Amino acid sequence: MADLLPWQYLVIGLTFIWSGFVRSGLGFGGAVLALPFLLLVVNEPLVFLPIISIHLLIFSSWIAAKGWRRQRARGEAGGNIDWHYLGDSMKVMIIPKLVGVFGLLTLPGEIMSGIIFMIVITYAVGYVINKPFRSNRPWMDKLFLALGGYVSGTSLIGAPLIVAVYATHVAKHQLRDTLFVLWFVLVAIKMTSFLVAGVDLQLVHQLWLLPCALLGHLIGERFHQYILTRETPLFFRILGAVLIFVSLIGLGRQLAPLIT
Repeated sequence: MADLLPWQYLVIGLTFIWSGFVRSGLGFGGAVLALPFLLLVVNEPLVFLPIISIHLLIFSSWIAAKGWRRQRARGEAGGNIDWHYLGDSMKVMIIPKLVGVFGLLTLPGEIMSGIIFMIVITYAVGYVINKPFRSNRPWMDKLFLALGGYVSGTSLIGAPLIVAVYATHVAKHQLRDTLFVLWFVLVAIKMTSFLVAGVDLQLVHQLWLLPCALLGHLIGERFHQYILTRETPLFFRILGAVLIFVSLIGLGRQLAPLIT
């Protein structure tokens, strides 16, 4: 990310604040709701995915550990993580995940950006019409998990598909922390592939982007407490509309050279 203009660094920093907010506030979506904005600044997924991956490893382990300590202090039975379903779902996701990782490391950045924008638009339409992905059949559960694993392997934005399944099989009080353990496992696989392939992890930029993500994380924790007791369909409709707008701009930028 060298030779960027000051306003571009500002947009990137604000986007990582947004990413941290969404991740801790909703329990998922830190990547899917940030990548469209980041790719408008630098249209190279492999520039940002290592940064997002490191943030996920740090904050997912932090939140899951906090949940465990909180439940232990309250003396609640059952724990904060559904290890049984976590293991069953990984059996379905692991192979598609590895296939997706391979696709990320071989496909050109422009193609991956286009795929990311199209996936985000699909998710966002569900938010706008207040009909997010839902799964209620065993074969559909496996399909969503497999697709979510593959998309997670390519771009770390498979969360909405995976959450659709987990929400029907994991108890509400265990859902958020179980998901964060899952994100940790999936991202660890991604990071291993980055290291093997010699991908630049952008460690220098972690020095200023990690504090941005931390700020968003702390704000998101407060928002999470708010939505635990309230329904916020309007928030998701506005969010979906913004994502569609940004993704269409990104697709337009990619298609413009072909048209002209």
